[in-house]
Amino acid sequence: MFIRYRLLSKLVAMWKNNELLQKIDRMPYEMYPRNQKPKGRCCIHKERAVIKYKTMAMMGFTMQDETDEMTPLSSYARLMLTGNNHNDKRMFLHVMDEACSSCVKTNYEVSNLCRGCVARPCYTNCPKDAIFYDKEGKAHIDHDKCISCGKCHQVCPYHAIIYMPVPCEEACPVKAISKDEYGVEHIDPEKCIYCGKCLNACPFGAIFDKCVAFDVLKEMRAGKKVIAMVAPSVLAQFGKPIEQVYGSLKAMGFYDVVEVAYGAEETIRREAEELKEKLEEGQPFMTTSCCPAYVNLTKKHIPEIVKYVSSTGSPMHYTAIYAKEKFGEECITVFIAPCASKKAEGADDKNVDFVLTFREIDAILQGLGIDIESTMPYTPAESACRDAHNFAKTTGVFTAVKNHIGDESLEGVVIADLNKKNIAMLKGYAKTGKCPGKLIEVMSCPGGCITGPCTCSQGGEAARRFEAEVKKR
Repeated sequence: MFIRYRLLSKLVAMWKNNELLQKIDRMPYEMYPRNQKPKGRCCIHKERAVIKYKTMAMMGFTMQDETDEMTPLSSYARLMLTGNNHNDKRMFLHVMDEACSSCVKTNYEVSNLCRGCVARPCYTNCPKDAIFYDKEGKAHIDHDKCISCGKCHQVCPYHAIIYMPVPCEEACPVKAISKDEYGVEHIDPEKCIYCGKCLNACPFGAIFDKCVAFDVLKEMRAGKKVIAMVAPSVLAQFGKPIEQVYGSLKAMGFYDVVEVAYGAEETIRREAEELKEKLEEGQPFMTTSCCPAYVNLTKKHIPEIVKYVSSTGSPMHYTAIYAKEKFGEECITVFIAPCASKKAEGADDKNVDFVLTFREIDAILQGLGIDIESTMPYTPAESACRDAHNFAKTTGVFTAVKNHIGDESLEGVVIADLNKKNIAMLKGYAKTGKCPGKLIEVMSCPGGCITGPCTCSQGGEAARRFEAEVKKR
């Protein structure tokens, strides 16, 4: 991931200096010269191929856009500059075949800890007769028969059978990723909820999200009114005072900056009213609808819970409407997000023109040579309450709605992490129509948006930064 955003930074610097077409073809060779040893791959030629496809990704292309392997990067750059780089409109996460080549193809293997015991529980519990023994009595697994059920792993008294996960498959909560006949992972768009967990799980950086950085930069260069709509989780990013972060966005070329927390106030008001109406009508509970990964989950995997999902729009939705009203329909709205799922949501919202992530913004700033610390501070004209900013963290949405209703006795359920266990819990609520709370807050990421897959800060550091900034509100 570091290499990926280093690439974007380099490309932006070339674009800024009008050198992109002249220099882009040499990038793979400059990053991996002939005398440099490969880092984890078989040879420098493989490394160069990976750099080529990652560079294409930064310009909005995928490997599927390549019809001739001899086509140079400069040709793709020329297409990108003319706006012909978005053929796949509906898929926002992709696997780069060249980079996906090193994960194990089997999940279970017998280690040298096997004692060849007489009881042979692995053999007797295998439902497919996939365990066999060598002449020394040691167990082995026939992977042509093995179905990776894990029963042998569970019953071995010596823990001699180890589980070897495929990181992206393990991270995906909806089994949207699987290997093809060549061992390369592919994402099923019919199952994918765009949660982005696979992005950081892949140790080889083979999974990437669709990038529109140059589309935004071209609009700025054309003199358009490009509006930055910044997610509340920005308070946990960059490690600098938020006024200087906004100042750097202005220096980048944004016409103005609007905090999406301002739109969150409308979400709070509407969601509170909707909850009261639904409870009065006899509905047992309602779930939030701010997280697009969760909304995609309900549509694709838990259709029975859709009727319980709030119809209220997300803060991004209401902020985009406000921006179009304030700056005119011709303005270009760019949502700056902590995750890839917002790119999918933005594509379905007529008032959102582009979505960039915090990581992409960081790389663009570096490429343009903008130092956040030395920029002129900027404060947006609109301000929002603390509850609206707290949408970025776990419990924030529930607390805001509860405070707006003014009912201290209102009970809620908070689900922060769309993992297999929590998805099963949601299915249970949908099936029985029973829930221990009246409002279920659901966020894809543990801790909320402040720890999204495309943020610059993670874990405890992000939480500390966010709390320090939100106290100033």
